[in-house]
Amino acid sequence: MEDHTTRDWTLTRSSRAHAGGRAEHAAIVCEGRTTTYAKLHRESNRAAHALRDAGIGTGDRVAYLGRESENYYLTILACAKAGAVLVPVNWRLTRAEVDHILRDSGAALLFVDDEFWETADRVKPHLPGLRTVVRVDGTDSEGEPARGTGLPAWYANHPTTDLEPGTGPDDAVVQIYTSGTTGLPKGAVLPHRSFFTLPAAMREHGVDWIDWLPDDVSLISLPGFGIAGIGWFMHTFNAGATSVVMPQFIPQEAVRLIREHKVTITFAAPAMLQMMMAERGAGPEAFASMRKIAYGAAPMSETLLTRCLEVFGCEFAQIYASTETGSVAVCLPPEAHRPGAGLLRSVGRPCPGNEVKVIGPDGETLPPGETGQICVRAPSKMLGYWNLPEATERTMVGEWLHMGDAGYLDEDGYVYLRDRMNDTIIVAGQNIYPAEVEKALAAHPAVSDAAVVGLPDTRWGEAVHAVVVLRPGAMVKPRELLLALRGKLADYKIPGAFHFADDLPRNPSGKILRRAVREQLTAASAGTPARLPLPAQRPASARAAQQPQHT
Repeated sequence: MEDHTTRDWTLTRSSRAHAGGRAEHAAIVCEGRTTTYAKLHRESNRAAHALRDAGIGTGDRVAYLGRESENYYLTILACAKAGAVLVPVNWRLTRAEVDHILRDSGAALLFVDDEFWETADRVKPHLPGLRTVVRVDGTDSEGEPARGTGLPAWYANHPTTDLEPGTGPDDAVVQIYTSGTTGLPKGAVLPHRSFFTLPAAMREHGVDWIDWLPDDVSLISLPGFGIAGIGWFMHTFNAGATSVVMPQFIPQEAVRLIREHKVTITFAAPAMLQMMMAERGAGPEAFASMRKIAYGAAPMSETLLTRCLEVFGCEFAQIYASTETGSVAVCLPPEAHRPGAGLLRSVGRPCPGNEVKVIGPDGETLPPGETGQICVRAPSKMLGYWNLPEATERTMVGEWLHMGDAGYLDEDGYVYLRDRMNDTIIVAGQNIYPAEVEKALAAHPAVSDAAVVGLPDTRWGEAVHAVVVLRPGAMVKPRELLLALRGKLADYKIPGAFHFADDLPRNPSGKILRRAVREQLTAASAGTPARLPLPAQRPASARAAQQPQHT
């Protein structure tokens, strides 16, 4: 097989290379259906021709509203081959949020699952630029699959010949909308190279912190509308390996798929790993095939990590990235997870080919040990935010991406995060980083999860509030939590109020949505009924946090 991963770096050529060199190898397994590399290439060629016949040209935006499946990843390749840019739409969003993404991107064509057809049908009349809507999975009146309908029927009569759109590594291929933790989501435009540079740099430097091998079986359990899901799939695809795709993460199903398909690698948020280990029969024998697990998006306590190492019995690598970096920026490699390494508080070192610096308020580079804003220089980075030049200039300063995270570097170049810059709590002029308090709370045996936010306070400017999720069957009083934190944290960092909830709101990557937590607590304090958003990783209803119990 030709070495497309280091020579030309486009998804179009990667698809063609695998169709020739790994034709009958399974590319995607989803809900019992297997798609080979030859079939994926052939069908995405047909879909690319159909896009062209629908008037989609180079640079046009094509949206997809639906769950992960072979159809979703086929459309990504079809867009690449037509020179178009895919806009994946988070299917958990409200109708107004979907409308914003379709309107902002200027999508001319929308692929949509039947499950979300009503949403598409409601927003389409208000979007004159949306010329075509294609149902992905056609069904009959009883909801059963109907022959001759859906995406395959839409492109069935088109040729299987290769298209060459003339695009290169620096041309746009995907436009991913940020999770909107602050303000409306922004469309981060990623080029083809975002999905190639990391593995190539790892090989060039002779390291395997994170790697995808041709014989790997990779579990895709994070949503494909975010960089974590689509990026992990694309790295697996470009290696010629097999992706086992979950339309939605369900812990019991994830354990079954790992056992049945002998999964070797995956990427997951810590909460997902914890849920998997809680499933019946999820012992070491269930995960005997695993060789490496990458985790990120949220901190992992040493207690949970130790349990993961025992149960999964494989190597672990922590990653630090964002939609804007396009791929992994920083990695804590497997060797740093060994007992006695003393590096588990770090998120790792810059991946080969990347650089990290920390800057102060005036933009000067800070020395090791001083906390400031994390900045990353990486060849996989985005081209910019779609139609937002000012926001792009604020985030991309020269070659450097300003990550919005507060942290510091140690003398050996390891990166330590404090928290999001805009989540920093300021009490009487003292900076408090919520992640530090959350980690201390998570160490309590009764605590399963915690979120810490600042709320306005007339005396101190802000006051520290904690929302705590208890382990099943656990009972603890706020005063017990307060006493447990004394000696571990400075007094001014200890929450002045504790709230209890069944779950915490998270974005699809597993990050706590502290803005949603703040809004819910503010509404509760004003006596307004409020509801925490559904958690991203499992379909459980969320109960509004109780009124604060002051200590």
